Amino acid sequence: MERISAVYRDRIMQMMGRARPGEMAITERNVRQEANTAVLPYIDGMISDLLLGGSGVDGAENLVQLYAKAKAGSSCLLLLEHYSNFDLPVFNYLVRRDLPNGDEIADAVIAIAGMKLSETNPVVTAFSEAYSRIVIYPSRSLASLDPEKDFAEFVRSNAINRAAMKALNKAKKEGKLILVFPAGTRFRPWEPESRRGVREIDSYIKSFDYMCLVSINGEILKIQPGEMSEDMVEQDIVRMEASPVIECAAFRESAKGATPDDGDKKQAVVDAIMAKLQEMHDRNEAKRPPEL
Repeated sequence: MERISAVYRDRIMQMMGRARPGEMAITERNVRQEANTAVLPYIDGMISDLLLGGSGVDGAENLVQLYAKAKAGSSCLLLLEHYSNFDLPVFNYLVRRDLPNGDEIADAVIAIAGMKLSETNPVVTAFSEAYSRIVIYPSRSLASLDPEKDFAEFVRSNAINRAAMKALNKAKKEGKLILVFPAGTRFRPWEPESRRGVREIDSYIKSFDYMCLVSINGEILKIQPGEMSEDMVEQDIVRMEASPVIECAAFRESAKGATPDDGDKKQAVVDAIMAKLQEMHDRNEAKRPPEL
């Protein structure tokens, strides 16, 4: 394996030349950011280099059905496992490549993205802006703020998240598919707790009509400690599986009903999502060629 910044240095420099200037600073005025299609071909080229034969989407018909519901006026959610910063790019690429109306479905996806992807590193920002997204101030970052010592940042975080929720509510009515990573961060093997879903995901599920869960098996970008731009690339088979369309209210009530009265019912809903994703992941991992 080699660092992505080394293997694709020239391509990344070309891509950054097509990135939008001044997009790194997030305010309440620019939380919804439309895809920069000028950047996408550079990322597609990297993915094409790294994906091995056999990569694809299982349950593609479920994504087609979910999109049909979104176009008909229902609010629709995609909940994906999260292993690398290429999860969204590979999902977008495979949907466009493999589904009969894949370009249309991919264009309808809007990801909920943490500010770190926009403000930490210009290379990471350039990758992120290839895809439509609504930027939020994540709960993990909020938890580290002191309302008194970090008052200005606390005010900023509230303004950004209020604007993000307004943008989300608008997008839900436009036939969009809202993509969220329920763990809120990439899974880091050296931090097992990073696999646990964040409690706030229950609020998303509560406010949507339908959802599909998407498991991910295989990685072409391996997470490393430190800067995101220093993650390692390698060729791999990546298979994603979309679950059948799930009615959000029914799923949520079932998970809450299985939780003791004194339990955290919101966390129980998210834990049920993560358990289902893990079940899908483990089943598909067992099918992978042993040499991988």
